[in-house]
Amino acid sequence: MIVRMAEPADVPVLAELRDIDEDDLPAYAAWVSAHAGTHLPFVAEIDGRVVGCAWLLVAERVPGNGAMDRRYGDIQSVMVRAEHRGQGIGAALMEAILVEARIRGLLHVTVHSGRRAVDFYLRNGFEHHRQLLLWEPAS
Repeated sequence: MIVRMAEPADVPVLAELRDIDEDDLPAYAAWVSAHAGTHLPFVAEIDGRVVGCAWLLVAERVPGNGAMDRRYGDIQSVMVRAEHRGQGIGAALMEAILVEARIRGLLHVTVHSGRRAVDFYLRNGFEHHRQLLLWEPAS
């Protein structure tokens, strides 16, 4: 298995993994290109086939607390093809993302997880945090 940062040639498979319709591929490719500085896609390959992906959003907090650079990360859109789950691919993607987070000096990395994946993130170094609060608009 190889885990690497995705390249422009990977956009079609990234779209497929996100269930983006083929008709929407040009708009998706434009979005990926426009957000290349903030949304970093990683892919996992086996025998040259992309079998999983995960994204690292790099965002900035307002300068303060004695620091001008207050960047943090958020993990998004982690996907592993069903037939490849349980083989350590998700963990390898998380390792690559967290290495990148360290290289970039990010303050922290968050993830908004579905219930089924919470244990996965806990096994990969994440923990529940008492200060994270969420607001959602009324429907």
